[in-house]
Amino acid sequence: MIRAKINVSKIDKSKLFKGAKGTYLDITLIETPDGEYGDYMVVQDLGQEARQAGKKGPILGNAKNIVSRTQRPTGVAASAPPEPTQGEDDVPF
Repeated sequence: MIRAKINVSKIDKSKLFKGAKGTYLDITLIETPDGEYGDYMVVQDLGQEARQAGKKGPILGNAKNIVSRTQRPTGVAASAPPEPTQGEDDVPF
């Protein structure tokens, strides 16, 4: 799983476009393996023509790889959830 944070005030709103189910924005994740802020830099994609012209989209934020329980390295056991105490049920609220 990859978790990203973006600064929406940096979005070039002229690049937002309407789709069948909402308003969309094209972004690109650029790997930054030794990055100070994360594993990826999140950049607004301006399209192929703009890239070929040497233009770069604004940096919107960063993203990190998040290791889930099912992706743990071999040899690391996931702990079992605690047993419910008397009077508790399986309702999460």
